[in-house]
Parts: sequence; structure tokens; C-alpha cells
Amino acid sequence: MLPKKIIFLGSKPIGYECFAYLISQAEVLNLEIAGLLTHARKEFGNAHDLNMLANEHNIPVLNSLADLPECDIIYSVQYHELLKKEHIEKAKDITINLHMAPLPEYRGANQFSFAIIEGKKEFGATIHKIDTRIDHGDILFQKRFAIPDNCWVNDLYQLTYDASIKLFAETLAHIIEGKFKAMPQELLIPKFGTSVHYRKEMAALKSISLAWGIEKIERHIRATSMPGFEPPHCIVNGEKVYFTKHV
Repeated sequence: MLPKKIIFLGSKPIGYECFAYLISQAEVLNLEIAGLLTHARKEFGNAHDLNMLANEHNIPVLNSLADLPECDIIYSVQYHELLKKEHIEKAKDITINLHMAPLPEYRGANQFSFAIIEGKKEFGATIHKIDTRIDHGDILFQKRFAIPDNCWVNDLYQLTYDASIKLFAETLAHIIEGKFKAMPQELLIPKFGTSVHYRKEMAALKSISLAWGIEKIERHIRATSMPGFEPPHCIVNGEKVYFTKHV
């Protein structure tokens, strides 16, 4: 049987880990990794350089979505561009995305912060079909877990990172073989609700008013104190005063 041709779109450490796993399973699953499309993120260093990994395994590196060849499967993990209809249709079998949040609750970005601010008790990772809307397509697989009490955003990110890698690995063969049942997200909205968030919202989330109650202030601090990024803050005498976690 001819191997399935798969194109991988991805970035960040999670994209690297999933791409590395895909490469490790290519022979077992009778896959031809026909191309990689990534967005270089220098802040993660060479340890998570997808281009370097592709070159080591003689996998073609694509320059843009316009270069997508015909294939059987397109798999996206933290790819930064929204695919259009002509891109999605390059895959004869399916075009899918691994989203680091439960769907349909949290589409888009900043999902970890909003889950903490909203006092959610559960989070997760989702593999879904890609359509032309943000994180909107049918759900194929999902892994949910409890959010620990008083969880900080970096801890929730790590829990989701681990769950996402497991979900990718556990379901890859099923996706290649077409062994899944697609669940329209609309059927789950009455139970879980839905929202779409954007990166530009983060600045407002980090701005804290001292007039808020203690519990709300504390939630916003836990939700927006991500190492490597500007901390949450309040304004005192016209100047930003930052909240930092004392370890």
C-alpha cells in the first residue's frame, strides 16, 4: 500500500515535540512526511528548531501556505496562520489541528488565562477538523482534566502541554487510519458554552484595579503571571506597579 502523505504545520516546543513523534512513527504507520511549514521562534532556541529537525530527516521545508502540495493529511500544531478553503482542500483525507484547550469553550488565544479568571474547574486539549473559522471544526478527540485549586497560568500551561502530547501520540494511528467519529461543536455548546479570544486581549487582562475584591485581584495575578512576559500590574500615581510571584 502506498504511504499516506502528510504535511505538518507547527511551531513552539509543542509543535517540535509532536513533529519529532510524527517522524519517529513514520515507518511504523506507513507515512511519507511530504513537508513542514513552520514559523521560526528564536526565543525557544535550537532545542526546538523544527527546520533543523526537518533537515536532519530530509523533509522538505515549505516557505508559505501557497507552497502546500497535494497530500492526504494536513496536521497543524500551534501554526500561526488561519488556513483558507484552498489550503484546507489540499488534503484529500482530512485537515486537522491540535488545540491546547477544551472546545467549544475556548477558541483562539489566551485560553489558560481566561479559564483561571473564570474559575473553571476543568480544562483540556482537543484535536479537531479545520474549517475556515477559528478553532471551529468538528471535534475528533479530546482529553480533559481537573484544574488544581489556586492554579497559576504556567502550571495550567504545563498540564495542558503534557495532555496535548499524550493526545497527539495516542490518536495519531487512528487519524492516519480514519478511525474516528467527528462531533460537531454546536452539539456541545449547550453543555460547555463557547468563546473566541484574541492575543490583543492580554494587555487588558494584566491591568488590575486595586478597587477590585481580593479574590478577583488574586485570580487575575495567577492568570497573567507567565514567566518571560510582562507581569500583571496596577497604576499608582500614573506609573505601573508590577505584581511578581515571590518564590
